[in-house]
Amino acid sequence: MKKNISFIVKEQEKNLRVDVLINKRAEFISRTRIKNLILKEKLKLNNKIIKNPSKKVSVGDFIDLQIPEPKTASLKPYRFRLKIIYEDKDLLVIDKPAGIIMHPGAGNYDKTIVNALMTYNKNSLSNIGDELRPGIVHRIDKNTSGLVVIAKNNETHENLSKQFNDHTIKRVYQLLIWGKLKPSYGRIETFITRSSKNRQLMEVSSSKGKKAITNYKTLEIFENQRTPTLSLVECKLETGRTHQIRVHMNYKGNSIVGDDKYKKKYKKLKNINLDLQKSITKLNRQFLHAKTLGFIHPHTKKEMIFSSLLPQDLNNILKMLRNTEE
Repeated sequence: MKKNISFIVKEQEKNLRVDVLINKRAEFISRTRIKNLILKEKLKLNNKIIKNPSKKVSVGDFIDLQIPEPKTASLKPYRFRLKIIYEDKDLLVIDKPAGIIMHPGAGNYDKTIVNALMTYNKNSLSNIGDELRPGIVHRIDKNTSGLVVIAKNNETHENLSKQFNDHTIKRVYQLLIWGKLKPSYGRIETFITRSSKNRQLMEVSSSKGKKAITNYKTLEIFENQRTPTLSLVECKLETGRTHQIRVHMNYKGNSIVGDDKYKKKYKKLKNINLDLQKSITKLNRQFLHAKTLGFIHPHTKKEMIFSSLLPQDLNNILKMLRNTEE
């Protein structure tokens, strides 16, 4: 059933962006979804279609945002064993392995987390987003492992989306990088935009794109004659931009081990432990793991924090590095 958000702009609301104002008036709908609806020509300002989410409003303007009926997903189920960490009537927390993408897209419409969710319980997923992304509130990259929260109804989806938009979600990642960070801990704050050279990649920009903030600290440094210098790092995200940690580490000159897209040229691995060399060169993923995920439960209002251990292939590399230190 279609819904509309309609109202007249008050004196104290003049000069606000229209997407911000609608979000203030209707907190049940996230600003991201409002923006998407505006871009899809669902907003009328004084009975004229407006496609600019940043349009400023004036006193007396009549706002009418149409919220269409959610689409039903038409997806093929995929038999894939999901590692479910937590589940209740509102949400699921899953521990995603590396090697599987979150939702259908170009080149892969069948073997994704969404398709696996359709097999698990297709009738219990939110459907307010893209038709191909039921339940998906946020994403981690194909070759990144770790924790992801899935919404089982639209109210939960909206609430969690707002928490992500407000940057109140706790997200901690562990990663292994080439070299060592200078300083060993700190905060990276830049803009991130799509690369002008390769549209599949992102890059740091001094003036355009979306603000991206990563807080990092070095946990361990592995540095001796038998291994290249490597560092185990923890990153806490304040924002969640596409490829954010990978782009920021590359920007610092310390790309993530195993990252085939954002990588620096390093000397060939030689004169080192053969098992370690084999483990690093055969790693078909980036050494990046979403270790901690925390949020306020949309219904109980209790803080929920989940943790995930490093997958075995990543943990084995750390064990070998620690053994070479002895």
